Amino acid sequence: MKNLIITTCIIAICSSAVFGQNKHFTVHGSIEFEKTVNMFAFFERQINKNNEDFLRSAFDSYKKTQPQFKKLKSTLTFGDNKTLYTPIESDVQENGFFFGDSPVTNQVNTIADDLTTGQSINQKKVFETTFLVKDSLRKINWKITTETREIAGFTCRRANAVVMDSIYVVAFYTDDIAVSGGPETFTGLPGMILGLALPHENVTWFATKVNEIPVDEKSLTPPKKGKVVTNQQLAATLKNVMKDWGTYANAYLKAFSL
Repeated sequence: MKNLIITTCIIAICSSAVFGQNKHFTVHGSIEFEKTVNMFAFFERQINKNNEDFLRSAFDSYKKTQPQFKKLKSTLTFGDNKTLYTPIESDVQENGFFFGDSPVTNQVNTIADDLTTGQSINQKKVFETTFLVKDSLRKINWKITTETREIAGFTCRRANAVVMDSIYVVAFYTDDIAVSGGPETFTGLPGMILGLALPHENVTWFATKVNEIPVDEKSLTPPKKGKVVTNQQLAATLKNVMKDWGTYANAYLKAFSL
C-alpha cells in the first residue's frame, strides 16, 4: 500500500511537470482589435454635462440618421517584448456633429512600447497638429480578480483600475500571450490585454483575432514624425490652446490624455 501511494505521487508530479513543459506561450504575432463607441450614450453625457439646449435638438436629428455604435479597427503587433499599436483608417464619413472630433470617438494614437525599458513613443494627432510623445509607460495599479471570459479563443482574467484619478478601467488579459502589453496606453498586467472597457466613457476595445506569426524588427519600428514632447509638455500646450474653451476644455484635455 505504501509503495502504491509513493508511485501515485511520483506519477502526479511527473504529469504536472510534463503539463507545464507542454504549455505553449505566444511571444510574437499580431492582434486585430475592434474599438466600439456608444455614440448615443457619449453624446447624451456631453449634452447633460454642458446643458446646452441647441445640442439637444442637433442630437435628436443625429439619432435619426446615424448608427448607435461606431466601430473602428486597429492592429497590435508584438515581439521581442515590444508592441506597436496602429489604428486602421476608417472609410466611413463623419457627419460633423458637435463632439464628433473628440479623440474618444476616434483613433488618434500610434503607440510603440518597449516593455523591457519601460519607454513609450506615442504619435498623437491633435486636431491639425501631430505630436510625438516620448515618455515612460503609464503606471497602472491593477487589481486582478477571479472573473474570467473568453476573448478571441483565449481564456482571460479580469483586472480593474482607475487612471487619471477618475477614469474606471476594466481589462481582460491572458497569460497565454507572455507579453505585458495591450491596446492604446494600457499595459502592466501579467499577460496580453485582449479586452478593455472604459464603462463611463462608453468605449471598449476587444480583440477579434490573434495571429501567431513571426515578427521582424521593422514591423515594430516606432513612429518618427511629429513635434517631440513629454506627456507633461503636451498637457501644458493643450491647456494653453484651450484656455478660452470654457467647460468643453476639460473633456478634450482628458480625452487627449488617455
